[in-house]
Amino acid sequence: MRMRNQGYTAIAAACMLLTTPLAAKTISVPAGKDAQTRLQEALISAEPGDVVSLGEGRFTLTDGLSLDVAKVTVKGQGSGKSILDFTGQLGAGEGLLVTSDDVVLRDFAVENTKGDGIKSKGADRIVYYNLRVEWTAGPKETNGAYGVYPVESKDVLVDSVFVRGASDAGIYVGQSRNIVVRNSVAIENVAGIEIENSYDADVHDNLATRNTGGILVFDLPNLLQMGGRNVRIFENVVVDNMTPNFAPKGNIVASVPTGTGIMVMANRKVQIFDNMIGENGTANVMIVGYRFEQKDPKYDPLARDVAVWGNQHEKAGWDPKFAGGDMIAKALGGSLPPIFWDGAGGEANKPYIGDLVPVLNLNLADIAAQPDTAQPTIMPPWMTSVEELPPVTLPASMEAVVR
Repeated sequence: MRMRNQGYTAIAAACMLLTTPLAAKTISVPAGKDAQTRLQEALISAEPGDVVSLGEGRFTLTDGLSLDVAKVTVKGQGSGKSILDFTGQLGAGEGLLVTSDDVVLRDFAVENTKGDGIKSKGADRIVYYNLRVEWTAGPKETNGAYGVYPVESKDVLVDSVFVRGASDAGIYVGQSRNIVVRNSVAIENVAGIEIENSYDADVHDNLATRNTGGILVFDLPNLLQMGGRNVRIFENVVVDNMTPNFAPKGNIVASVPTGTGIMVMANRKVQIFDNMIGENGTANVMIVGYRFEQKDPKYDPLARDVAVWGNQHEKAGWDPKFAGGDMIAKALGGSLPPIFWDGAGGEANKPYIGDLVPVLNLNLADIAAQPDTAQPTIMPPWMTSVEELPPVTLPASMEAVVR
């Protein structure tokens, strides 16, 4: 019997050797000739735990890249040193597509993709850290839609990312949950930072400037995940978002008025506090419902349980870019107050406002009413006790990556 057990033990040990991955390794990919082939081969051949290390220099690429191996780190030498250059990209897809869990993307740049810069789909516990995604010719309708674009994921960290020139959103997180976006810069995009149809997000310590709209929190119909909620926007600087809207016609962000600081549309339990917001020609904070035609019976187009307090407001509202905005501003003496609410849902749906600035209530009759039918009134700030949402907590393994 003992001999037989020893035999089973030996067989089991052999099976473990076959199923246990070899020690993690670093796959070095220098810049230079045939970068497209060498880099894609490295991403395909990587095994869980491996690091794909990008050398210093410019990687000239003509097609998108993809990664579908879990627990891989793609690491460059810095966002100004390892540059994935898609200026000559032949297709219209993203620069890098990630579809696996526990991936870390860090310390490199992506330039001039025809489509999105970096997209991850269904990739849980993904980290975007110290990246730069840029369309180097500045704002253009023909630029890719999104800079960094995690979607349909749980546990998302975007930290120390710079994005410039996206024709939709620079930093976009959609249909996801448990999200942190921090320490990042969004400049000269249509939307600087956008949280869409997502649950449980903290957006803090970011700079959103010279976009069309600085920070957007949207919920849209006809998607797999709706009912976006529990979003905290705090300790950000959201200033001078006056870039004319350059989104392609038909995109939802094409309707965002130039000069929007922070905009909440059809979301629930959004808390905006301790930000510095100013020099936004339409408004520093907009709270509105979804006013476009839709037939999704499960969708609620109203913004509910929104709270705004403790923010520092600078100049706003001198050049409102929505239908009827110029007429309302003229009637109010030349400009709109820093905060406005469309009034949809009436008194029962009124947001909580604790900032010591005037608030414009458009008093729109219902969600289908357009801004040019508004009956505007100015209201003083009001706020009852609001229970602050709890902080978002990411897995310790994700936080360890960026320490």
